[in-house]
Amino acid sequence: MRDEDKQAIVDALAGDGEVTFDEPMARHTTLRIGGPVDAWVAPGSVAALERLRAACHARGLVSRGFGSGSNLLVRDGGIRGVAITLRKLGNVTIEKRDADGSAVVWLDAGASTGKVLSFCTRESLGGVEFLGGVPGTVGGGMIMNAGTYLGEFKDVTTEVHAVDERGEAVVRDNAACGFRYRHSDIPPLDVVTGARLRLPSRPREEIDKVVRELRDRRKAREPHGVPNAGSIFKNPPNEFAGRLIEQCGLKGRRVGGAEVSPAHANWLVNAGGATAKDFLELVEIVRAAVVERFAIRLELEVKVVGEDA
Repeated sequence: MRDEDKQAIVDALAGDGEVTFDEPMARHTTLRIGGPVDAWVAPGSVAALERLRAACHARGLVSRGFGSGSNLLVRDGGIRGVAITLRKLGNVTIEKRDADGSAVVWLDAGASTGKVLSFCTRESLGGVEFLGGVPGTVGGGMIMNAGTYLGEFKDVTTEVHAVDERGEAVVRDNAACGFRYRHSDIPPLDVVTGARLRLPSRPREEIDKVVRELRDRRKAREPHGVPNAGSIFKNPPNEFAGRLIEQCGLKGRRVGGAEVSPAHANWLVNAGGATAKDFLELVEIVRAAVVERFAIRLELEVKVVGEDA
């Protein structure tokens, strides 16, 4: 990145945020994989984000948002342009409480899913129990329509706020977001800044019970203690990706440091020193085996960004 571009980023923030240049993305993904990004920026407000994106657009710099990196694979050559984190924007607040106990809740995009669930549980608000054990932030969760068998964001979201690549604010209602299984129509270059949910009242003890059961279920069948990005492939219609991969005898298969987890076949993990190249080679081995045996091509749930080394 040119020195004048770096200065433009600093000037756009105007002291309202932080920036690091040539930042290794391996520090910001749960897979602990990824080359450097030209600029890693944490705006301190939505206004700073709007200025930053407008400045990037004017200079022809690509900027994009990143959540907690829990569903992300960054290639070994890293990312050209600007990576934006909203970790400084993490508030969760009740905007309106109705007589029946239901409420309208505002979520900043940088709030973690765990924080959202904890807040709503304390306030006896149901509807987000599906977040139990789901990593990530609100922003990434909206883009991906995060969820589990208990539900997903599309079930409770009324509108999503974002800043587009030109630095302009955009508000979309639920229908305009185009939520569907682990996907949405929110443009990938939009940076989600927050969302508004409508949540029903529910006794705290009921929420605790449901969440505890979900977390226990996930803990029993998912790997722990190794860097991972959760489920790698989307489940095909009426099928489970993990079952298909396991039936192909691929549990424990490795390429370099990347491994098909022995605990859950739909979790490809960094067993030690894995590169993005290792990981993507293993993805293609898995895909080819499932196509050969079941004539089903698995679709990635994890997002792949950046350049090869």
